[in-house]
Parts: sequence; C-alpha cells; structure tokens
Amino acid sequence: MASRTAHPTGQSGDAVTLQAELKKLIASSGPMPVWRYMELCLTHPRYGYYVSRDPLGREGDFTTSPEISQMFGELLGLWAASVWRATGSPETLRLIELGPGRGTLMADALRAMRVLPPLYQALEVHLVEINPVLRDKQRTTLSGVRNVAWHDRLDEVPAGASVIFANEYFDVLPVHQMVKREDGWHERTVEIAADGALAFGSAPGPMPRFELLLPPLVRAAPVGAIFEWRPDTEIMKIATRLREGGGAALIIDYGHTRSDAGDTFQAIARHSFADPLQNPGLADITAHVDFQALARAAEDIGARVHGPVSQGEFLKRLGIEQRAAALMAKAAPEVSADISGALKRLTEGGRGGMGAMFKVLAVSDPALETLAGFVDDDLKAAGP
Repeated sequence: MASRTAHPTGQSGDAVTLQAELKKLIASSGPMPVWRYMELCLTHPRYGYYVSRDPLGREGDFTTSPEISQMFGELLGLWAASVWRATGSPETLRLIELGPGRGTLMADALRAMRVLPPLYQALEVHLVEINPVLRDKQRTTLSGVRNVAWHDRLDEVPAGASVIFANEYFDVLPVHQMVKREDGWHERTVEIAADGALAFGSAPGPMPRFELLLPPLVRAAPVGAIFEWRPDTEIMKIATRLREGGGAALIIDYGHTRSDAGDTFQAIARHSFADPLQNPGLADITAHVDFQALARAAEDIGARVHGPVSQGEFLKRLGIEQRAAALMAKAAPEVSADISGALKRLTEGGRGGMGAMFKVLAVSDPALETLAGFVDDDLKAAGP
C-alpha cells in the first residue's frame, strides 16, 4: 500500500502474545506456509492487524489515495456514473467497496454522484469490512447517507447491477510463496530458527507438477527464485457477479502487469519498511498484486477486462488535472499548494509518487466494450 497505524515497531504486549501463539502453532504442527502466517498477522480474531485498529493516516502506518485528496474519490464517483449509464441506468445500482478504510473514498464518490439525482436515488451502498473500529469510522463519515449496509464478505451483498471499488484491497489478501530448488518448487514457510526467532524456510518436498502451472516468464527462473501467487477466489466472485448482474469493478493497487518471479512480501510500520517477521500483528503485511493473473482469472469466468493502466494515466484521462485547476482557482494560496502537491503525488512517478507504481484494472459485464479511463479523453472533468 501507499505508505502503511500509530503503533511502535518495537515489541509490545500484543506482538509478544501473537508471536507466542504463532510459535506454539509452529512447534505443534511444523513450519507454517507464508500465506497462513500473513493471514494470522492481519486477521487473527484477537491480535490481527486489521481487526482492532485504524491503520490509516499521518499518525498511522500508511496513507491511501482517498486520504490524500478528495479528487480521487470524486473522479471514481463520476466513473461509477458512467458505468451506470452504460449499463442502461438500472433502477437499483449496488455501489460496493471492498476494504473501505474510513469511508473517505465512498463519501467523496457519493458527493460527486449527487449531480445525477436519478442515479443517486438508485444507489444502495454496501461496504465489505471486517474491522469494527473502521466500521464505526465509516458510520460517522457516511452518517447522512441512506441505504448503507455492512458485510463481512462480498457474497453477502445481494445480486444485481453493481459498481465495485477495490482500492488497495488485493495486496493484503494472503499470498503463497514458492521457492525454486534443484528438485522443483517448494512452498516457502515460516519456522523457528535455532536462536528462537521466526525465520523463513521451505517445505522439505517439492509441490508435484507445480511447474506446469507457471506463467512463461517464470519457467526459466534460476534456483533460489521466489514466485508469488494468490488463489483466484476473490476475483472470480467479482467477475461472476458482474457477468450475471451487470456493471463493473475498479481494482486499484500497486503491483506488476506481467506474472514473473520476485519476492515482494513486505511489512510497513509508521510509513517505513519493516521486517515482516519481526513484530507480527503490529505492522501491515502486503505483497504486490499480479495484475496479469487477475485479468486471466476474470476472463476465464467470462467477464471483460480493461487495462491495466497506470494510476497516473487513469486519473488524467478522467480529468484530474482539470479538476485540480478548478479547485485551485477558488482556493487560498496555501490550499492551492496542497492541491497541487496532492495532484503530483497521485499522478507522478518517482519517490513518493503513486502514479506509476499503482495500476488500475477494470472488470466488467462482457457487454461493456469500453469504460472511461481506459481510452483517451473519456471523462473530462465535469466535476461536482
């Protein structure tokens, strides 16, 4: 994620407790696959990073695009409006967000969508969120919005025409890591080292016939290479919903456009990188998103894929530069400088920039041949 809650990177009671539980599990059942370690660190029912805290903002561990500028959510709201029109302006549109943070993106999107009263009246807002602390913040942020419902899983949202936002959602889904040895590909694990600390290891035997599933770029990887993969479950749920009910999903995350080898498993605490094995439960753990794998899985289900494109290019096509100019024209000099800085951070590359590292992929009903943001001059800032 962009720069991942105000918790120390040193040991604390929760870290020691979760670490003790992890070591107990490893001691009784053997080395733990990386995906299971990541899952427990993030969603353990008592000590999981995403279960009991607000991880966002300057005082937290990371900042997401909606927290940087209102422009981000506003443009996504206008994008959703264009999908609604392309879908035939259905009487009911389920506007769904996966992992909605503090509700900032949704609030900004809804404000933009108010410019179309028939659309606004058609909306049902559904938030998929497991964190009770963030649910409370979302209720506060969206206190004036009608027809809002919360769910633990996408499966709980009623079927029908949908627009789905998944901003920095896929990068925290548990990732499998495979290590290439002389005799094949072995599952990477977390084990207890001789000094009692958590350490990486690998399963003693290779995974049978795993090489047959590898993408072309990975098949010639050298011994010692690491390949990461996630199950297709979540993207298949999204693609099936859209294929059957209509609409589109927008997936925004950092990652790579081609399936390849590489170790991207990382932890972020207080906006800095940290050892992912050091303080389980107190740092955000992520891995880059394989956009080619997402696209392939969605197409296999029968959905249409658009992109990916860089976040910077996507936002520019939606008119973020014009929107920024309109806001700056009415703002005091210091506010105007903040808007300009936010624009650069959202659209440019380089250190601190999110425009190149973050990618945008859309998945839609196959009847939607084109979507705004994926061809030039799509949505010129008819801003709210």
